[in-house]
Amino acid sequence: MQDPRGPGSCSVNAVIFVHTVELQFVRHKTSKMKTHSHLSILWDTINVNIETVIEWSIVDQTSCSSSKEDSNYACVSHHSECMVPFTHVGYVCRCKSGYGGNPYISGGCLPDHGYSSRPRKANCSRWCGNISVPFPFGIEEGCSARKTFELHCSDTTLPILQTYGGLIDVTYINVSEGLLGIKYDSSFGEEIFNTILQSSEPQEPTLYVDPLESASVRWAVDSLTCQEAKKNASGYACVSIHSSCLGVISSNKSYVGYRCACLDGFEGNPYITDGCEDIDECKRTPGLCKGNCHNTVGNYTCTKCPDHTEYDITKMQCTPVRKQNLLLGIVIGLSSGFGMLLFGLIAIFLIRRWKRDVQEKLRRKYFRTNKGLLLEQLISADENASENTKIFSIQELKKATNNFDLARILGHGGHGTVYKGILSNQHVVAIKKSQIIREGEISDFINEVAILSQINHRNIVKLFGCCLETEVPLLVYDFIPNGSLFEILHHDPSNIVSLTWNDCLRIASETAGALCYLHSAASISIFHRDVKSSNILLDVNNTAKVSDFGASRTVPMDQTHLVTAVQGTFGYLDPEYYQTGQLNQKSDVYSFGVVLLELLIRKKPIFTAESGMAESLCNYFLLEIRSRQPKEIVAAQVLEEATEEEINGVASLAEKCLRLKGEERPTMKEVETTLQQLRMNRTNSSQVDPSAEQEMQGHQSMTMNLAGRTYNVASQRSQNACYSLEQEFLASASLPR
Repeated sequence: MQDPRGPGSCSVNAVIFVHTVELQFVRHKTSKMKTHSHLSILWDTINVNIETVIEWSIVDQTSCSSSKEDSNYACVSHHSECMVPFTHVGYVCRCKSGYGGNPYISGGCLPDHGYSSRPRKANCSRWCGNISVPFPFGIEEGCSARKTFELHCSDTTLPILQTYGGLIDVTYINVSEGLLGIKYDSSFGEEIFNTILQSSEPQEPTLYVDPLESASVRWAVDSLTCQEAKKNASGYACVSIHSSCLGVISSNKSYVGYRCACLDGFEGNPYITDGCEDIDECKRTPGLCKGNCHNTVGNYTCTKCPDHTEYDITKMQCTPVRKQNLLLGIVIGLSSGFGMLLFGLIAIFLIRRWKRDVQEKLRRKYFRTNKGLLLEQLISADENASENTKIFSIQELKKATNNFDLARILGHGGHGTVYKGILSNQHVVAIKKSQIIREGEISDFINEVAILSQINHRNIVKLFGCCLETEVPLLVYDFIPNGSLFEILHHDPSNIVSLTWNDCLRIASETAGALCYLHSAASISIFHRDVKSSNILLDVNNTAKVSDFGASRTVPMDQTHLVTAVQGTFGYLDPEYYQTGQLNQKSDVYSFGVVLLELLIRKKPIFTAESGMAESLCNYFLLEIRSRQPKEIVAAQVLEEATEEEINGVASLAEKCLRLKGEERPTMKEVETTLQQLRMNRTNSSQVDPSAEQEMQGHQSMTMNLAGRTYNVASQRSQNACYSLEQEFLASASLPR
């Protein structure tokens, strides 16, 4: 290839990797050597220039991972790192990016301070041919920000801007985007090119990043983050007032450094003082505003055209408005306004009427889908049901809840919300608004409502009716203000509401009577299947009300059990039912036995033991009762108020209810009889005047009312129940009727 230095000269560039280089220096005689050459005068001399890079490494260890475990590890400086050389023999040390110095001595790697925020030389040349060379780059010594940015401008007829010893030609420099246009000889190969880009001057960070495309590479002014760079005010590159710092990241997501850019609304060179100049957007972009455009520092503002002028999109400026007939304009304006007003009123009337008709059709559709006609027939066929159960319209329930006002919310369950409602007869009710219901459950829901409407027991939550004019039916039932037994037993001890031992015996007896009624006294047997303290609600007089029939099952009189999918609440679930899938009335007896343990021991069905592990209350009781007396494991309050005979009686009854085999457990009738006998014995032994006891209960009721407790069924369901209140009174599918 022809050398640009003139005719008759030739240069060959070659890169050769060798392992051994032998240099021999020979002292020649002082006499002038004679030249013996048959070449012409143009070729009488051959100059050989050899540039060598000698690489050395520490070969005590074969890899970086093994060398770090050696006591003679050479990379002792902070901010140093180990790397494998090109020969892949041994290891070498280097300072990390952003640091320079000697990594082989303690404290040898120091932060890079090699960046100069202004040229050290005045009157620097900034052009190489037709290529601009702005700061931080330079083509003369002392004109660049650091040695890495010093480029070479060839001194030929056609100047060429070069870097890396003339191996790469620079075609352009873009300061705003941080790009460097390059051109190189592709015969070097990609590996050698990457080696060149990754090399740098001694003590200089690697600032050139992998190429975005074949014609350009990215660069950074320093191998520091913006936060680190701003700490060194003298070496911070973004010296222009209206400039900002931007991070530079390579395509493989490894961090490189930072560069500078002018803020929005400014352009120029952010690396020199006052280099970022304001952009006049109004002149640069005609028609930017549909009115008058006013340039501001870094931005622009728009104002409307002055009076009697309008914006001309063709001329892109404000022009005078042509004079028109004022009266005609007023008439046209008033006519248009009146017409639009009339049209709007008519449209609003028609839209409201259309929405009302659509809602009415939708309500009728939901009523038919939810088997409203079937429920009406069932209710009308039974006189008792027709007196106790009502089908409410959605308008009645909206009025009762003030259109389902958020202030009327009593609690949120897993599948819906419970609202407090006041009916037109001033009766307070709880209205459950569910979100979803499974397909195929509507018929079971209707039949179950019809059955539950026949239940009339003072210790069972009363169902008032339902609403079928929504996608998911709404349930209306009695409002129980004092919450659940679970909340009172396991709430904060500082709670003002508490139960005496008399109250506990009475609540247990009332609950047992309600379950006995469901099992044998109702027109059709009903297995509750989810007996637990959170489903025993207390009214203003602390009277027990059994609730939540979402998991209940009805059984014909000629059957003793049902085979169903296992459902219930962990801690209360009958193990025999869990093993066999056969549901019978003894399953409710087992769950009631757990409730008796809660009244005695005042622990949750699943509680945290002293060891920190979760423990079953049932297992705890059955294990402790083998080696200890019942009075030794009951709660302190129970021990103070109850006699040893009462504690032993309730504990014995609970042990019988919790037997593994259902046939060994008592019936709910036997449980109720036992509890009533304990209450009677306690009354006889204390010889309390019934009127005084009634007065005391009234006083307790007043105290609980003053406590301001609210009915928050959905809240306690979300903490303790496997099934939400929104499924209450729903029957399961596939039950014989």
